[in-house]
Amino acid sequence: MAIGSKELASAELDTFEDSRLLEELRKAKEELFNLRFQSATGQLESHGRLRSVKRDIARIYTVIRERELGIRATPAPVEAPAKTTKKSSKKAADAAETEEASK
Repeated sequence: MAIGSKELASAELDTFEDSRLLEELRKAKEELFNLRFQSATGQLESHGRLRSVKRDIARIYTVIRERELGIRATPAPVEAPAKTTKKSSKKAADAAETEEASK
């Protein structure tokens, strides 16, 4: 990717959840508004930044649309593995045995 922010590469956008994508879209639109305002008042230092923010917005919209069409899959939420220790698993086994014995 030659132009655009290095933070929002399309490969990285694939790993974002839908809520994070919408948040990034909101931030990019807000930045674009501020850049246009600076441009209108003659305070804009980098005109290239306008172009890169527009491309970021388009990139985010593309990922969202591809997910709607089923072209890209949404990332699976990462779950922490359940931690079991010998003591807790032994207690669970003892409780199960006690429950069976009482029946």
